[in-house]
Amino acid sequence: MKQPPPPGPPARWEKLGDRALTHTAVFDVRAVRLRHPVRGTEREFVVIDAADWCNVVAVTPDGRIVLVRQFRYGSDDFSLEVPGGVMERGEDPITAAVRELREETGFTGTPGRLLCWVHPNPAIQSNRCHLVLVESAARTADQEWDQDEEMEVTTAPVADVLAWARTGRITHALTLNALFLFEPVWAATGSKTSP
Repeated sequence: MKQPPPPGPPARWEKLGDRALTHTAVFDVRAVRLRHPVRGTEREFVVIDAADWCNVVAVTPDGRIVLVRQFRYGSDDFSLEVPGGVMERGEDPITAAVRELREETGFTGTPGRLLCWVHPNPAIQSNRCHLVLVESAARTADQEWDQDEEMEVTTAPVADVLAWARTGRITHALTLNALFLFEPVWAATGSKTSP
């Protein structure tokens, strides 16, 4: 039987406990028991506990964004994305993003700056994805892929990449977050000096 919503803002559920369900190489799955403070309802919810991630928008001096195209196991398809990856627990987001950029693409650039962080899916995930901007990016190093990585590295003009984000050619949600958070920075600074 459905109950009418309580008046006022949503309440913070009280955590009663949690237990491990499974451990994988990429994330842990936990069952979290919560109680609603007003209704007294108790429920168990599944939470994916993963390390934080980072994604990096790397822009070359001539106004091109560094992209990778790779096969993604979850979607069973190829995906056009900005570089990124899993952070070590406690690792600085900018350090991680610069490392991932170099390892995946061979590009390096300015020390980088944090655009912001987002929750990839707060309904079921506990982690954050940190979105970092690296400017003056240039190919200066050899790629160092992980065992299962294989990707095509390319660059494209900022305007083209932003158009691809709007028209569905880029579908990776965290890449879209990164690009749309980068767009006002580009509008305020980069687009005035690029060809």
